Amino acid sequence: MLRYHNFDIVFAEIPDETTLAINLTGCPNRCPGCHSPHLQRDAGRKLDERELAALLDRYGRTVTCVCFMGGDAAPEEVERLARWVHRTWPRLRAGWYSGRERLPEGVSPEAFDYIKLGPWIEACGPLTSPSTNQRLYHVVDGRMTDITARFRRRAI
Repeated sequence: MLRYHNFDIVFAEIPDETTLAINLTGCPNRCPGCHSPHLQRDAGRKLDERELAALLDRYGRTVTCVCFMGGDAAPEEVERLARWVHRTWPRLRAGWYSGRERLPEGVSPEAFDYIKLGPWIEACGPLTSPSTNQRLYHVVDGRMTDITARFRRRAI
């Protein structure tokens, strides 16, 4: 079962998208230097189709993407909800920020429009850092294309 701590409408996590970012709890990764250690606890509201429908009924017309932030303890559930978003709200895209190095076996990239992979390694920095170990992929027809470079600001 997925649970979430909170959510926000954000503009930086997925390029060119206005995103409903849902912070999932129960993170098993325990990355050293984690910026959100409170998300390691299995706490918060249950996130299922009913709860997600309530959020999208309220915010679905103002966002273009739903992004599941975490969920590594239950990747199949994240995939199931992403597919539900596509079926129920076809104009919305679905993303997943995972702290895993690779997509878990049995999880299909086709369920998502965007997938971020990679644990937090403080010395490597966030997606905006040229030395980051994390990668954001745009998924089209099951093919994952690395778009991490889109996070780097160009000098003027």
